[in-house]
Amino acid sequence: MKKIFNIGFIGCGRIAGHHFKALEKNKSFNVTCICDLDFKKAEPYVRKYNVKFYSHYKLMLKSEKNLDIVAIMTPSGMHFEHALYIIKNYNLDIIVEKPTFLKTSQVNNIYKIATRKKNKIFPIFQNRYNPAVKRLKKAIDIGELGEIRVISVRVRWCRPQRYYDLSVWRGTYSHDGGALTNQGIHHLDLLRNLFGEIKKINSNMRTFGAKIEVEDSVTANLEFTSGAIGSLEILTSARPKDYEASISVVGSKGLAQLGGWAVNELQIFSPKPNECKKFTEKIPDAYGFGHYDLYKDIAKDKLGKKKFNIDFRECYKTIQLLNSFYVSSEKKKTILVNKVIDSKKLGRKNEKISKIYR
Repeated sequence: MKKIFNIGFIGCGRIAGHHFKALEKNKSFNVTCICDLDFKKAEPYVRKYNVKFYSHYKLMLKSEKNLDIVAIMTPSGMHFEHALYIIKNYNLDIIVEKPTFLKTSQVNNIYKIATRKKNKIFPIFQNRYNPAVKRLKKAIDIGELGEIRVISVRVRWCRPQRYYDLSVWRGTYSHDGGALTNQGIHHLDLLRNLFGEIKKINSNMRTFGAKIEVEDSVTANLEFTSGAIGSLEILTSARPKDYEASISVVGSKGLAQLGGWAVNELQIFSPKPNECKKFTEKIPDAYGFGHYDLYKDIAKDKLGKKKFNIDFRECYKTIQLLNSFYVSSEKKKTILVNKVIDSKKLGRKNEKISKIYR
């Protein structure tokens, strides 16, 4: 008989709906319970999926004796605290939404504890599963584009003040991070996934379009360990709408570009232009369909069939890269990525906000 894993959700924001949709087609999981401080956010899921609701995650964990895994979808700055509590007190596996954790040291600490207690951590970087991304990765791996020379990332989105005013944690260093951490994290992860490690970064961060403490505009120059160079532009200060989100690469044999809301489009692929349509997905929103395949891989890992492809090193390196942009901006100089541990600003303590979600 096929094993079914009982899963509970902590946090019922918009992303929870995508987890539910992904699990509608995955018979390895049974969502038994959800929790949120605001019942209005959870109510649609309670009605549609007939799951138990709790007003606090500690009450949910204490009451539900048969959970196998918990998905953490709370404000980014609470991920570490929530993960630590679950693993230490209930010895459960966890799924953690982006950006996993805000600090590199947090990644290191939580994985050490999870390894000791034989728990598994499954970070969410669903855009790795996009057909367009997988096709570009294959092209790079087999040399279709030749030697990789220049890489560019451009995210030009609009997040007005009313977006940040939705919740007290938004736009804070302690619980959110800015354009790079919240909106750009998937593009940072794909830089590593597709092109290898980045050696040096020189970044500039500014706040132009909203009254927030974090950045809404980032530019940077990059140098990869492979010798390739690159540029990055990630911002939420574009007005009056979202314009572009792309990753382009120039190689010695050709050029390729990914685009769309969630890098779901293969827009340019000079080695085989006719494949652009084949490897382009139409998606309803910026989340795409990657959660479907991601949950399949989580199930395979828990069933002992195949190890989950985003392990400690992958998670650590992506969060280290994230912190590197902040460190470079803070120090106003070019920095070596592999020497970075934590930014002074990103993930700093704010007990006033933490108490709300604790």
